[in-house]
Amino acid sequence: MKIITAIIKPFKLDDVRAALSDIGVQGMTVSEVKGFGRQKGHTELYRGAEYQVEYIPKVKLEIAIEADRVDAVIDAIRQAANTGKIGDGKIFVTDLQNVIRIRTGESGDTAL
Repeated sequence: MKIITAIIKPFKLDDVRAALSDIGVQGMTVSEVKGFGRQKGHTELYRGAEYQVEYIPKVKLEIAIEADRVDAVIDAIRQAANTGKIGDGKIFVTDLQNVIRIRTGESGDTAL
């Protein structure tokens, strides 16, 4: 089992959700986050005054998935979240030792 963590632009969330649904992903956790990478923030103009925005709003997705489906999930996220511009985000893949469904006590792949 793996957990896929993706950081994407907020306006791409619906596209990514639809792409994942199309390949049979049944659930994910979504969080609103802020951060920066190579962008290092940007300058905005508000009421004639310029100010620095150091942390860019992003969306963090967490998806627990069977190991044999990882490549399909990564491809779906990459295609749906891609704008071709800086700040499109990152995808992280880590091992997931176990999952337990609280309601039934099922564990492992059956709990996904």
